[in-house]
Amino acid sequence: MLYPAFIEVDTDGTASGWFPDVPGCTFAGDTIEDAFIDARSAIEAHFELLSEKEREIPTPHRIEEHANAKGSDDLNGLWLYIDINMDKFDGRAERINITLAHRLLERIDATVKQQPEYGSRSAFLAAAAREELLKNR
Repeated sequence: MLYPAFIEVDTDGTASGWFPDVPGCTFAGDTIEDAFIDARSAIEAHFELLSEKEREIPTPHRIEEHANAKGSDDLNGLWLYIDINMDKFDGRAERINITLAHRLLERIDATVKQQPEYGSRSAFLAAAAREELLKNR
């Protein structure tokens, strides 16, 4: 899932930022590259803590929504997306039995084969379910 982050670069080259959808989650680095790396670590640690405490993980919004609300302050920084694999924050996996049309299953398998980032049918279906749930928030 893509979480927008805003990074500000200081005159000395150091950078810091935050996730507008994840209150209290900040990151920093000696360079913008270091800040980018720290951003992933910061949000994953934040989500691990939320997950351990059985609290809801915030839903991301598009950068455009934040940029429009933020206004002209964007001149001192840049927006980026951090891609987070939500599987490890959704709790324990449970086996289910579902029925799908043969052609649909073939299309899913072909997609998983062409896009190995999914890894499996289950991962593909979980990603598709998350996307659909985001539409209904």
